[in-house]
Amino acid sequence: MGFPPTDRVTIADGGLATVLEARGLDLSDRLWSARVLLDAPEEIGRVHDAFFEAGAQVATTATYQASFGALAERGLDRAAAARLLRRGVELAREARDRAGGGWVAASVGPYGAALADGSEYRGRYGLSAADLAAWHRPRVEALAEAGPDVLALETIPDVEEAEALVGLVAELELPAWLSYTVAGGRTRAGQRLETAFSLAAGVEQITAVGVNCCSPADVPGAIAAARAATGKPAIAYPNSGEGWDARRRRWTGPSRFDPDQAVGWVRAGASVVGGCCRVCPADIAALSRALGS
Repeated sequence: MGFPPTDRVTIADGGLATVLEARGLDLSDRLWSARVLLDAPEEIGRVHDAFFEAGAQVATTATYQASFGALAERGLDRAAAARLLRRGVELAREARDRAGGGWVAASVGPYGAALADGSEYRGRYGLSAADLAAWHRPRVEALAEAGPDVLALETIPDVEEAEALVGLVAELELPAWLSYTVAGGRTRAGQRLETAFSLAAGVEQITAVGVNCCSPADVPGAIAAARAATGKPAIAYPNSGEGWDARRRRWTGPSRFDPDQAVGWVRAGASVVGGCCRVCPADIAALSRALGS
């Protein structure tokens, strides 16, 4: 079955890194959660298990911040780095199989995530779409070779990077979802959402469009824009609504993730709902109950 299914709402997982940190893992370097692929891969499997047990139907891999450059700094050559990316997919698949079903989404984070300085919340890196496509290609190809059900092009801050990634998956004929990070009804780079989503409208390989790692308050408007611009299934997995202080590397403010809000997201047209940073298995369990899944 393709992703997402058209006959029901799909529950995505939550913040993998959040749970890893809660379990005592150190994520304080450029690799972030991908560091655990090197240091303690069994912990990643346990977190995938926890989200499936909570009602999630999608396991998103721990590859968001993995890049060939950052892995080279840890002493991995390109072959070893590619094997590590594939291992991220394997861990998610093994957890999916233990759960008895679901989907594996291979996380493809933005270029800014690899900089580890909060750039994914700004975009506009000064690179062309062609530059960004060339940078993303080796990682996308390595993840695709591992055979995930779908690529998660996630936390994309601007249209230029989305254009690069959409062109890449269309060229390679890979199924993917496209998810922007947004603020106040625009991409993080300030572009109109209708413009941002429209570039995926005619691309068959993009099977869902939406938003992630944004305030829950920004979800309804983004769903409406995604549906209007593409007619494709919409996906929404916001963070807790807390703010990220990139300089101090910590979250600030109160959580505003209310699982009951997901009922409204589905009514607005979302086919896939879940959470991002600071959203734990307990939140996904409550979201699943709210949706009657």
